[in-house]
Amino acid sequence: MGKTISTDLIRGHTSTIILNVLQQGDSYGYEIYQKIIQLSDHKYELKEATLYSAFRRLEQDGYINSYWGDETQGGRRKYYRITDSGNVFYKQSKNEWNVAKEILNQLIEGVIEHEPK
Repeated sequence: MGKTISTDLIRGHTSTIILNVLQQGDSYGYEIYQKIIQLSDHKYELKEATLYSAFRRLEQDGYINSYWGDETQGGRRKYYRITDSGNVFYKQSKNEWNVAKEILNQLIEGVIEHEPK
């Protein structure tokens, strides 16, 4: 995978990442897992256990709902769909991320200007 990102940096954003995928269309677990790898340009892989516990949490919070597909070949898949409140939560989270990103950038790269004496 080459250079990868620390899981610690992603923790707390898992729900927003999943909602980003789902606001682009309904999807099932393994496909969402693959899309996250693709979105990160193969620099991040969300563990399956983390993904499925996030699905449960998002569904309990009313941000996504699930339904069974009607696959004729192989096993049936559980699909996930973002809800209206999920879309609202996604937009709020994205805005918070943009603010946090600016602040973190200032904290990590900023230089304190000293007042002349």
